[in-house]
Amino acid sequence: MARRKKSEEHHDNHERWLVSYADFITLLFAFFVVMYALSSVNEGKYRVLSDSMTLAFRNVEVNSATPLPVIVAPPIPRVQRPSPAVNQAAIQAAKQAEIEKQQRRDKMRNVAKELLDVMAPLIEQGKVRVIETSRGVTIEINDSILFAPGQAVLNPLSSRAMLAVAQVLAPTDFPITIEGHTDNIPINTAQFPSNWELSAIRATTVLRLFIEAGIAGERLTAIGYADTRPVEPNILADGRARNRRVSILIDSSEAEKGREVDMESGPN
Repeated sequence: MARRKKSEEHHDNHERWLVSYADFITLLFAFFVVMYALSSVNEGKYRVLSDSMTLAFRNVEVNSATPLPVIVAPPIPRVQRPSPAVNQAAIQAAKQAEIEKQQRRDKMRNVAKELLDVMAPLIEQGKVRVIETSRGVTIEINDSILFAPGQAVLNPLSSRAMLAVAQVLAPTDFPITIEGHTDNIPINTAQFPSNWELSAIRATTVLRLFIEAGIAGERLTAIGYADTRPVEPNILADGRARNRRVSILIDSSEAEKGREVDMESGPN
């Protein structure tokens, strides 16, 4: 009995190391989990965390006078959502702008209808065309009913027609551009050295009649294009006759205010 008891006392547990090994594996697993979770952190923050973990696992005594760096997560930016009042104001402004735009379209259609009525006899003769464009309404008038060849004085019949057009346009607020056009046959007189002067003065003559009829001068612009904008080839007499014309553009869009461009910012 004594011999058996002695053998039992000398029996050692050779598997105790597994406990320490399991603890180490658990800590190592936790370490790699933390590393994976922080994989999106920049290199500097990763190194700080790695050094801290190394000190903790090695059980190294750290001098309290030298504090470890602290990892501070960047604040999450807060998205500023527009308030409902701002959204409502923007929607209301857009609706109002669309209403005003539609009102101008309707007013332009009424102007075009009135112009067709007052110019009906000349339209039937093929001397006048009323064209609706994206910018507004354009009246093309053959110069043969307005001026004598090589002259810039309105004849009495055309003056009455232009006065009728002016009476339609006077109550409106649309900008008006009067364009003078010629064919490519050169002119060289004391009054008109070239087609540029002839086309410009013809446009200005119509402009002055419009002012006398009550249209505000700030709404009017006169331009001479000479033979640079033909509507037909200048080869035949009929084509040249079409190109000798005065165009009156009633612009439906409002003029935008300009902005001075400085040297630093440049144009936008």
